[in-house]
Amino acid sequence: MKLSKLIIATMLVALIVLAGCNSGSNQPAPTPEATAETETTPAPTPTPASSGLSKATVLDASELPITGIGTTVATDIKAAKPYKIGYIAKNTTNPYMNAQSAGVAKAGEDMGFEAICQAPSTGDSVEEQVRIMENMVQQGCDAIIVHCADSNGIMPGVRAAQDEGVIVLTIGTPAAEDTFLRTGVDYYETGYTIATEMAEALNGEGNIIILEGPPGAANAIERLNGINDAFAKYPNIKIVASQTANFKRTEGMSVTENLLQGNSDIQGIIGANDESALGAVQALKGAGIEGVLVSGFDGSVDAANAVLNGDMFESYNTDPYGSGYIAAAYAVQYLNDGTEPVGRFIPFPTANNDPLINAETVEGYINGNAWFNALQ
Repeated sequence: MKLSKLIIATMLVALIVLAGCNSGSNQPAPTPEATAETETTPAPTPTPASSGLSKATVLDASELPITGIGTTVATDIKAAKPYKIGYIAKNTTNPYMNAQSAGVAKAGEDMGFEAICQAPSTGDSVEEQVRIMENMVQQGCDAIIVHCADSNGIMPGVRAAQDEGVIVLTIGTPAAEDTFLRTGVDYYETGYTIATEMAEALNGEGNIIILEGPPGAANAIERLNGINDAFAKYPNIKIVASQTANFKRTEGMSVTENLLQGNSDIQGIIGANDESALGAVQALKGAGIEGVLVSGFDGSVDAANAVLNGDMFESYNTDPYGSGYIAAAYAVQYLNDGTEPVGRFIPFPTANNDPLINAETVEGYINGNAWFNALQ
């Protein structure tokens, strides 16, 4: 037909996750040190809106090819033939990425296809992602799912696959041009939702610090736009500082420490992911400042525990495990009978999946379907 994934305690967890997928090539297994960074992609790309990518098509749960979220995700879809479906993470040091690999591997078990899960040996290398894509085409993959390290940089791999009739699905950061499907959360919607929750908790007034994602990264820009648009509806909310922390805990801490020197009267801080938000928590504790609402995104184990003990106000379950699974389900649907998705960007999870993690929901999340439970 063609020529052709809890925070990681030790690297054993990462190896076990990737072992759930067939290696399928001579690509060496990466062995970098474990970190707790989430979605760290400094991708110098335009926003999807400016690049003409499709807008999100939000579906009711009954319209999706899967049921559930996180570790409860499931489907009735079965592969009609022995398909090969590739998945390319950005790295193996990130619990988020390992959970996504695990979701694709579980989809392979449930649906009956061969899952080939790989990642660059140099974390977040888009050049290696392209080479892996090209190798997957040569291996005879019927579909390739990729969490792009860079929207523009991934395009040679996308085109190589498409030229051979291999469908490409992206998760999170999109390719610079529309592919068969993009899934993962709608970053704009997550930013808008989290900022609105904070504004309402502050009764519509207060001084806010935003810790942005990497400059130029498409997903970071989308999330920042959502945050700013939400706060714009509250005349008495003032964003006193908005500065990148590159999705990193260490930078979230240092940037917050610096910003607090000139902005001590702060009521809220939004980190563009859980790692930067957790860095802000450390900075606030170091400065002896209490009562500041801190929000993040992803629903990581550290963030969930921070919400549980009151250090964070909220997070958003971005469910990498489920997003890997649903991408595979859409691929199998198409390979079976040509069924195409109703849109080129179908986000998952969405507000329909009750993704907010706050004081009321956090215990149920941790003890229930939290995506990090898939790594235990």
